[in-house]
Amino acid sequence: MSKLQDVENAVVSGKSKLVAGLVQEALDEGCSAPDILNGMINAMGIVGERFKKNEIFVPEMLVAARAMKKGVDVLKPHLASGSAGVCGKAIIGTVAGDLHDIGKNLVAMMIESAGFEVIDLGVDVPVEKFIETVKANPDVKIVGCSALLTTTMPALKSTVEALNSEDFRSHIKVMVGGAPITQEFADEIGADAYTPDAASAAQKAKELVA
Repeated sequence: MSKLQDVENAVVSGKSKLVAGLVQEALDEGCSAPDILNGMINAMGIVGERFKKNEIFVPEMLVAARAMKKGVDVLKPHLASGSAGVCGKAIIGTVAGDLHDIGKNLVAMMIESAGFEVIDLGVDVPVEKFIETVKANPDVKIVGCSALLTTTMPALKSTVEALNSEDFRSHIKVMVGGAPITQEFADEIGADAYTPDAASAAQKAKELVA
């Protein structure tokens, strides 16, 4: 079995203790860093599919994402700067008044695993912070906003409306998610995409920038 295959399998199985060593071995054998990175991105695609089919659950997905992160850390010095973010930049945050971060963190990890450079604004993020960050990073392609409480859905609405009124709106795609959010609500507030879980979010983000 090829070293690339070994790396992919280790990511899928979430063997974070083995991944770094396997990535180094693959590099030593002459595999290119972008090829190894793409192999790990494919592996996370497999993990995402299994999650969507309920074959695995959040803990397994987190473990796989952590394993990939270990591999990316080894690759970073060998990648042309920015190619760890091959798909571009994504900003993500939980809206003002909402302190939930588990779902948001999982989405950030999955989007990063799909090849984006992620700027994580954390929780309780005011509208202005989202806007300032997009302006400071004109190459941003995705802005992800999350609300985990029905009481913070109005904050999500006002965040998306504020983003929609900015001049940069035509250059970004706005994604929303969180337990109480639905496709209908996403359409109503003018978001480009809604996804029900982290695996779908990573998939959708890639589709939006393709």
